[in-house]
Amino acid sequence: MSFDYTPIILSLKVATAAVIIVVLLGIPLAGHMARRNFPGKDLVEAFVTLPLVLPPSVVGFILLWLFGKNGPLGQFLTGVFHVSVVFNLAGAVIAAAVVSFPMMYQSTKAAMEGVDKTLENAARTLGAGELRVFLTITIPLSWPGIVSGFILSFARSLGEFGATLMIAGNIPGKTQTMPIAIYMANEGGDTATAMILVVIMTVFSFLVIFWLNRWSKRQQKGFIQEEGSE
Repeated sequence: MSFDYTPIILSLKVATAAVIIVVLLGIPLAGHMARRNFPGKDLVEAFVTLPLVLPPSVVGFILLWLFGKNGPLGQFLTGVFHVSVVFNLAGAVIAAAVVSFPMMYQSTKAAMEGVDKTLENAARTLGAGELRVFLTITIPLSWPGIVSGFILSFARSLGEFGATLMIAGNIPGKTQTMPIAIYMANEGGDTATAMILVVIMTVFSFLVIFWLNRWSKRQQKGFIQEEGSE
């Protein structure tokens, strides 16, 4: 029996697209939240991190309601662009991005809050605008946290199951990602296929965490050595 690699390819496509969205939205938002205080900030942060504590089925239900044909965003997309994300790979990308976004946001925000504000203020006194300060000072000094958030978000996107199943469904070759394929193979008695996919995901997740831990330790060691040499 030949092994079907389609779920692996679909999972990589979904995770890659989702993490691009997460990075593009997460870094600016984290930078704004790390440096600004405004009324309702706690409410915004609670909303952004809510997918971390909500069951995936709840997240999937909310997304299905929002993007369904009778939902506010679903009606907008259908009426204006004549597209639907329900039972489509785009739905899987949205689900993966929503559940992985808090990891990128929290990791990046924590790193940016640790940046020495005097360095940013010094750049401002030299005439640098806020965007230049953010791009040349804040982001480079927050790089370890950004990388950690990126890796963890990608891994979380790759393993998303519940919300993806609800909004994208289980369509072999179209929306059946690795976690869904594992579930369906196990339900259908195809233990061999399920085991292969489980091993692939487990090994990948282990290598991601192992590499991230080693990389973080090297970064910390390099920082300590730089501090000691000053």
